[in-house]
Amino acid sequence: MPDSEIISLEDAEALITRVLCAQDVPEAPARSVAAALVAAEAEGQSGHGFSRLEDYVGQVRSGKIRARAEITSRQISQTSLLIDAGHGFAYPALDQAIDWGVQVAQCYGTAAISIMNSHHCGALSVQVEKLAREGLIGLMVSNAPAAIAPWGSSVPVFGTNPIAFAAPRNSAEPLVIDLSLSRVARGKVMHARKSRQSIPEGWALDAEGKPTTDPEAALAGSMIPIGEAKGTALALMVEILAATLAGANHSPEVSSFFTPDGPPPGSGQFLLALRPEGKEAFADRLEALLTTVSNLEGARLPGTRRNSAIAHARACGLDVPRHYLDTARSLT
Repeated sequence: MPDSEIISLEDAEALITRVLCAQDVPEAPARSVAAALVAAEAEGQSGHGFSRLEDYVGQVRSGKIRARAEITSRQISQTSLLIDAGHGFAYPALDQAIDWGVQVAQCYGTAAISIMNSHHCGALSVQVEKLAREGLIGLMVSNAPAAIAPWGSSVPVFGTNPIAFAAPRNSAEPLVIDLSLSRVARGKVMHARKSRQSIPEGWALDAEGKPTTDPEAALAGSMIPIGEAKGTALALMVEILAATLAGANHSPEVSSFFTPDGPPPGSGQFLLALRPEGKEAFADRLEALLTTVSNLEGARLPGTRRNSAIAHARACGLDVPRHYLDTARSLT
């Protein structure tokens, strides 16, 4: 029997939606979660795809994720909004943030949205791309459970604290950049653990600060930041934007996104939407810049592999480890 199975994007979304609805999650947020997980899987971010579903179900059952969370919002100014996700899934709150942000940025030129009492928000690329497809520049940051130690220390204080950026293009897919401030996303380590695989050296340190290839030891230790001290400085910046500004929990206070025990994570996100003035002039200048980069020998524009993965997934379906699909089907 093969270790994986091909499933269409539509069937994958329907399956995840059924699983969540079976846990008393209302259909609208269930569809929002399913769309985000499948989009992440399609672009090759398996650590934010089907691998998360069983964890989500466990947290819904324990109450760590509130299945019927009430999302509320408060407008801070003409162009800024604070959303309280109510300790539910992050994705429905992000849907509201983007809907509001698109309207306001297209009217006033800018929109800033903070989200508090949130949860794991998956692949940030999925969210900023939505802004770019509306003709806006999008920036998003999020904090997460403490996993990165300040440079020189072995005690995790910052999350992997990802940053994503997207810009619209006239005759091509949006430019989308998504990066974790650890050398690799922590979700990849969790995926390796669940798949019973080792991880490459250079991804993480164990609890004693020593390099490890054991995902269990890595999850008990800390992730190695990109750029050493510069990476932890960026992580601090993200922490301030995503958590301090919103009133969300700081990373040391954010409980695990994986386990059903403990209080809700209460993490935070921050999104910024900008309308380029002089749309055509911006598009021309952006293409000139991207052409300069792509014409250099050996250079590759960020997002190239992502776009290829998405195109392949749409044409051929998702190649998902069978045990994830078997688990999902057992939960419906």
